Amino acid sequence: MIIIVGLGNPGEKYTNTRHNIGFDVVDEIVEENNFPQFKLSKKFNALVSKEKILILAKPLTFMNESGKSVQALCSFYKPKELIVVQDDIDLKVGEIKIVKNRGSAGHKGIESIIKELGTKDFTRVRVGIQPEKGKPENIEKFVLGKFREREIIKKVVEEIKKAQLC
Repeated sequence: MIIIVGLGNPGEKYTNTRHNIGFDVVDEIVEENNFPQFKLSKKFNALVSKEKILILAKPLTFMNESGKSVQALCSFYKPKELIVVQDDIDLKVGEIKIVKNRGSAGHKGIESIIKELGTKDFTRVRVGIQPEKGKPENIEKFVLGKFREREIIKKVVEEIKKAQLC
């Protein structure tokens, strides 16, 4: 069993924001592969799409508490691989890095997952959102702003496939 979690914030207010790029990536995986549509799972406090040995999830806990949902999913399914897709302000827009067994680098959603799982031994797909001119002064306002570089979503999905993560 493989679990791919896309990080983001629930609700219309956050749709298509930079911070929700994880949600956008798992949505694209579901769409591109004709997986079952996401369904609400109260047990995991997440939207879940399950296809054979792959589970895609979008925690509904808000970013900073993503670990609670991820921990529930991992406790139940005991996956051989956990992959988390996240936005990353330290990477330029369009840059993608796949890393394993690393710290949070200040990302609150990743901090929550590490805390709840008690380990950092999982794969992270870091998706760059930093503008060309460098990090903005007000990072919180920036990450919650609308993400206009939508073509990057398909590029991330292709990189995940190339790395044979799904």
